[in-house]
Amino acid sequence: MNRELIIAIDGPSGAGKSTLSKLLAQTLNYVNIDTGAMYRSVALAAQRQGIEPTDEAALGRLCDNIVIDFVRSATGERVLLNGEDVSEAIRTPEISLLTSRVSACKVVRGAMVRLQRKMGERGGVVLEGRDIGSVVFPDAEVKFFLQASAGERGRRRYEELMEKGFQVDLEQTIAEVEERDEADSAREHAPLTRAEDAVVIDSTALSIDRVLTEMLQVVRARRRTAGLPENPQIGE
Repeated sequence: MNRELIIAIDGPSGAGKSTLSKLLAQTLNYVNIDTGAMYRSVALAAQRQGIEPTDEAALGRLCDNIVIDFVRSATGERVLLNGEDVSEAIRTPEISLLTSRVSACKVVRGAMVRLQRKMGERGGVVLEGRDIGSVVFPDAEVKFFLQASAGERGRRRYEELMEKGFQVDLEQTIAEVEERDEADSAREHAPLTRAEDAVVIDSTALSIDRVLTEMLQVVRARRRTAGLPENPQIGE
């Protein structure tokens, strides 16, 4: 029997990758690997230890000595850093900006890519990030690139932070999204890249349900091509 698919979802911050990767994984009964949360966890650990994002040697040692896990709970998927639930701590605006700088470090990218490949090599996984389809799994059977306007992504981020109790400014949040876009696209190591064979979906004016439906249509076709059995969860 052929192994299950590797599904890569790339795109800029706020395009809906995290939400859709979780929904897609749940629908397919796949494992969801939030690669962005992995980099955020490294950034949080670096901040706590006072490590500068330019100190590659210290970041390399940090990556060698931390453990990142994903677990499911009654409240949803949780991210553990050395056994501590950091699901909320890694989502602050400060950590978001620091993550872009830390993830630009070559040794951090190398360590996380090795871990991601190990997690996903057997298939039956959904991975989301910024270079999954181009760098981590260039041979993934299914590749998506989600995009949306900076204004819309900033608005989504603003509403998310307000719901969590953070006092933030909408215009500043949009500016931070644009700043991260520039940093992610311009960095030397593994910049934000759209794989040539990725299916591009612009979610600016689309509901989550609509995007999920489009993604499942693509997955359904790829399953047939791969000779995989029917999956009643996606209406085959």
